[in-house]
Amino acid sequence: MKYELPKLPYAYDALEPYIDAKTMEVHYTKHHQAYVDNLNAALEKHPEIADKPLEELLGAIDAVPEDIRTAVRNHGGGHANHSLFWTFMAPPATGAVQTDPAALAKGPGGKTGEAINAAFGDFGKFREEFSGAAKKVFGSGWTWLVVRKDGALAVISTPNQDSPVTQGLKPILCLDVWEHAYYLKYQNRRPEYIESWWHVVNWDEVAKRLG
Repeated sequence: MKYELPKLPYAYDALEPYIDAKTMEVHYTKHHQAYVDNLNAALEKHPEIADKPLEELLGAIDAVPEDIRTAVRNHGGGHANHSLFWTFMAPPATGAVQTDPAALAKGPGGKTGEAINAAFGDFGKFREEFSGAAKKVFGSGWTWLVVRKDGALAVISTPNQDSPVTQGLKPILCLDVWEHAYYLKYQNRRPEYIESWWHVVNWDEVAKRLG
């Protein structure tokens, strides 16, 4: 099975002014495409596992043949992580995101809001913990909202392109804090990028993945 770049669910400029069009284009067509290409190249060496779903490969990474294990972890993780990342953002013009300051501060409602409140106290505390974790990632990596095996929510960070799936965790929101995700617009101002990103979080997708 050849992995392919998933269709981006919006135009490159749809997340302006929070995520700029040029960053989206380069991030999607160059960085994500490279992960797909390198993953396919690695799996060509072991056709006996090439048809397995990527989540299955990452979830049992120690079972992947040793000679391609690092490539699957890095490039497979990069493909999986980015495929999720695009879906967790939506254009400000849609009803899935919250751009009004009061609504943005309040956070999502429904089951998602209840789960966040139960795990973190309230949305403000969750946002502070998530943003703080993203700011503290050393070098390149990701910050996640995950469902643990016991069903509780937790904020974690992973280095490089490591996926929470390798830890048996279910990701329901993620933020890419590699420099290529923000440097064209924000340069070294990662905290500014993080705060802007909250304006385009697709809470409908989070709710769907929470189940």
